[in-house]
Order: sequence, then structure tokens, then C-alpha cells
Amino acid sequence: MKNLTELTKITEKRKKRLGRGLGSGAGAKSGRGTTRHQTARTKMPLHFEGGQNRMVKRFPLLRGKGRNKPVGEKPVLLTLTHLNIFEKGATVDMNALIEKGIIESADTKRGVKVVANGSIDTAITVSLPVSQSARVQIEKAGGKVQ
Repeated sequence: MKNLTELTKITEKRKKRLGRGLGSGAGAKSGRGTTRHQTARTKMPLHFEGGQNRMVKRFPLLRGKGRNKPVGEKPVLLTLTHLNIFEKGATVDMNALIEKGIIESADTKRGVKVVANGSIDTAITVSLPVSQSARVQIEKAGGKVQ
């Protein structure tokens, strides 16, 4: 027979048996503090408001309608009057716009689009995205759109 000193050590502590009568020392409220209602029995969801309709349900339009659409950067809009700075026969592209100081070099990521506000007098070649009505006015002035 083994000595008491030679017995293997118990490493795991025994699990506390809750709710097994008042005499056990862990009966009645079973170590859950003084509460004895809903929160004593189970975990409550964070959004629970005691039976009242929760915040997410009360504002239905905030849930997702139009909230999760991708928001891309819109291009810089140039009017036809901006293009009157260029000489006759000049080619208008991103680099030419930066040289003249119309746009900054950081705007090249966003892109540029020419719209038909104002009027154009000079015949120039535009190699940028152009609206339909701007294309008509540029070609009417003797220019080209590539």
C-alpha cells in the first residue's frame, strides 16, 4: 500500500455544484448575487430594453436603406470657360491642365470631366471625358474630342 505522501496530486479543482438546496451553501440564488429575475437566469442581449421595441426596430430607415452604398470619389468638373485659356490647336489633357494651374496633381486620381457650362471660342483638341452637350459645343467651335 502507498503512503499518503506518494499519492498523485489533484490538479483540477472540483466544479462548484450550484442550486442543490439551501444546505449546500450554493442554493437559493446560486451565487448570482441578489438578483432573482430575468438576468439571474440567462444573459440578456445588449439591445434588449425590457420588452419595449429596441432602437434598431424603432428607426427602420437607419437600418440599411441607402446606408451601405459605396461612396466613390466624383471627378473634378471643368466648364467650357476654363478651356478658353488654351491657344488655338492646343491639346487639352491632364498634364496640360496641371501646367496651366486649373487642377492640382492630386486631382488626377479622381479624374476630370468637361461639362457644358459657359461657352468656348477656340478650336482645341480635348482628350478627356466630355459630356454630350460639351462635345457638341467644342465641335461647333472647330475643335475635336478624342
